[in-house]
Amino acid sequence: MSKSTAENYTTPSIFDDFKSLTKVRLALSVVFSSIAGYLLGVEHIDYFHILLLAIGGYAMVGASNTFNQIIEKDLDAKMQRTQNRPIPSGRVSKQNAFILASVMTILGVYLLFIINPITAMFGAISIFLYTSVYTPLKTLTPLSVFAGALPGAIPFMLGWVAASGEFGIEPGILFMIQFFWQFPHFWALGWWLYDDYKKGGFFMLPTGKRDKGTAIQIILYTIWTIIASLIPVLQITGDFMISPISAIIILALGIFMLYRAIQLYKTRETKAAKALMLASVSYISFIQIVYVLDKYIRLWV
Repeated sequence: MSKSTAENYTTPSIFDDFKSLTKVRLALSVVFSSIAGYLLGVEHIDYFHILLLAIGGYAMVGASNTFNQIIEKDLDAKMQRTQNRPIPSGRVSKQNAFILASVMTILGVYLLFIINPITAMFGAISIFLYTSVYTPLKTLTPLSVFAGALPGAIPFMLGWVAASGEFGIEPGILFMIQFFWQFPHFWALGWWLYDDYKKGGFFMLPTGKRDKGTAIQIILYTIWTIIASLIPVLQITGDFMISPISAIIILALGIFMLYRAIQLYKTRETKAAKALMLASVSYISFIQIVYVLDKYIRLWV
């Protein structure tokens, strides 16, 4: 590293590279989901456990994302949106990134293990699936989205497991909700960034094209996401249930997301895909908030 480069490589830029390697926005959204799941499953809130879940969860997601960028270094260099990431740009070496990812993996598993062993197990499984299954499949088959949906659906249910220490119907339904949601979300993202993904050789859309077949599947998975989200109102999912009022709110949020999916089917425009992607992010965030508020309002009333 030259003297001028060393002088410019200040603490803020190191921090920025850390945020980029760990994909800070994605990691924080995962932490948000985990804490929401914890609040749904816990009887008495333990703030120390919330802290462990937040730090451990961020470390696990950050490790997955860093391993992913190590593996996809050459492919990231081909895409406009990723070519300035720390590894392809040369600011961080693969060796240093691997050390960071390994340390975060150990830290994450350890912190989640303090909560309970089953939480640590699911956290470790999510890293393995994301790094060793989803990442290699991205350049081979559109089924990579299915593989990615498995670790992507773990955080919400991980919170419940952290609270209860066991896996049952309640974390199962949380897993199912976020699992179905992954498909319209990532297909909308794949549609929006289709040209850039194509440069990297990634296969993200189910038909491989921005066509009506892909749009129809997006609509179907959106409907299944809404249905799964409403199941708790039937009170057949153990201790996880919601009131009819909350179900109406969730249905309204789902109808808006479905509207965006239908608009994509009608127009097949990139801006419609971006709108759907943003709507999907809003949907999963707001329904988690609704679930938590519903539980505690019913407890307080």
